[in-house]
Amino acid sequence: MCGRFSLMVQLSDLQLEFGLRGLPSSFTPSDNISPGSNIPVITNQNPDTLDYFYWGLIPAWAKDISIARNTFNARAETLSEKPSFKNAFKRRRCIIPATGYYEWKKTETGKIPYLFTVKELSIISFAGLWEYWMDANGNEIYSTTIITCPANEYAAAFHDRMPVILKRDQRKIWLGESPESELRLLLEPIHSDELKATPADL
Repeated sequence: MCGRFSLMVQLSDLQLEFGLRGLPSSFTPSDNISPGSNIPVITNQNPDTLDYFYWGLIPAWAKDISIARNTFNARAETLSEKPSFKNAFKRRRCIIPATGYYEWKKTETGKIPYLFTVKELSIISFAGLWEYWMDANGNEIYSTTIITCPANEYAAAFHDRMPVILKRDQRKIWLGESPESELRLLLEPIHSDELKATPADL
């Protein structure tokens, strides 16, 4: 799964990495981002703009935002089946920039957090989905979820799931008008050799 991640860069770094033109009025790096936060996203609708969306997907048909407690991750294998995700998978895809994500390893003395990073990338791209929701009073929320896949051999020592991490040449495909069959090829775990896990202080 992916329940915590870090984004420890400057806004100028994201602008350069993703070729952004539209930027938020404020940006604060964070080493401990959790569901229920507003997080930076780059959507297929505005691929050159960095927006802030609520982490926890709220489908358009949801009665209230409580559903978001269970939709901050979306399983890659069932995106086309789950009502919460299938429409977004077809029409509303996004990238969530990060510098790493956290998993906890069980030890005899308790759980120890580890930060997972990609060796050759200072900024990584989680594959995500986004949605637009409005309540009965007209309050609007743009929300997002991080897609997960089965863990590779290295990450499986910590958890059986991991976020889908897109390579640079895959980002345009994910945000484009590619057929579902091509999109699904991207929803695989990054290779074990590309990951590094380091004990973290959370």
